[in-house]
Amino acid sequence: MAPKGDEKTPFTGTDLIHADDHVHRGLEVAPSISVTTTFRNPEPWNEKIGLDDLDAWNPSRHVYSRYTQGSTTRVEKVLSKINGGYAVTYASGLAASYAALVHLRPKRIAITGGYHGCHMTIDVYKRSRTADIEIIGIDDEYKPGDLCWLETPLNPTGEARDIKYYADKIHAVGGKLIVDSTFAPPPLQYPFKWGADVILHSGTKYFGGHSDLLCGVLVVKTLDEWKEGKAFDGIPAGVVDIVWHASLQGKDARRWEPSAQMEGGWNPTFAILLKSKEQATLLPHATKYFIRMPALIPQSLFFETTIFTLARLVVCIVP
Repeated sequence: MAPKGDEKTPFTGTDLIHADDHVHRGLEVAPSISVTTTFRNPEPWNEKIGLDDLDAWNPSRHVYSRYTQGSTTRVEKVLSKINGGYAVTYASGLAASYAALVHLRPKRIAITGGYHGCHMTIDVYKRSRTADIEIIGIDDEYKPGDLCWLETPLNPTGEARDIKYYADKIHAVGGKLIVDSTFAPPPLQYPFKWGADVILHSGTKYFGGHSDLLCGVLVVKTLDEWKEGKAFDGIPAGVVDIVWHASLQGKDARRWEPSAQMEGGWNPTFAILLKSKEQATLLPHATKYFIRMPALIPQSLFFETTIFTLARLVVCIVP
């Protein structure tokens, strides 16, 4: 059962200002806002933590902004505190909504009305799946594996919906509830108190002032879920297995290295091994400038896939 929600979640102005104080930020009193995407590697003799040991939730240093970066790390700490969970930021609200679908992997989606962009995101997600995903209304009967997508307050009318009612209804069949709370950020509403499994915000709106920021936010209940969400902020985990290309070969047992021989540059063909036949079949059709075809044609861009899980990407340079 969802909690009654008769106690307010602790949330003060101090949290807004100082929830990120424990994050390492150097000597400045007011933390700087950085837009850098890359960071210098530390000297090997000073390296104490390997890449595999980096903690994305409490990073001791940054490597690449896709994983952690000073500004995003701090904002995620603040959003986590005021939302009562673990917040992941994305490039836009729709990017966050798509990541939620990848994370939850619903068999059916119950959604009624609300922001048109979320419906478009669901359509895009459906095209990426081999099995058709049925769309039902939030007041229809639920089945195991369903996802209830509840927007409250509703865009554009501002009407509120009963989170607890839909939480109890979807949980009764083992499904999940995502609440799009864009129109009621904290302290107006705390969906976790009423049974939500995931909270979605378009940070573009109230968090950003709807003027100069595009941002999406997903809030989950556990650190493990948060780490999964970070994996979906970019190439989905579990898709690419191996990449082959001459530039990646390095020296062989005879100390031969391709770069010495290919003095004019690297060849335009490389191959990637995907995790499944399904992925290899669908990938060529999901690209914009590449054509799926079985043989090399000069001055063209194309994919070639095998019957197994190999996808070969060929980029022919036009003179």
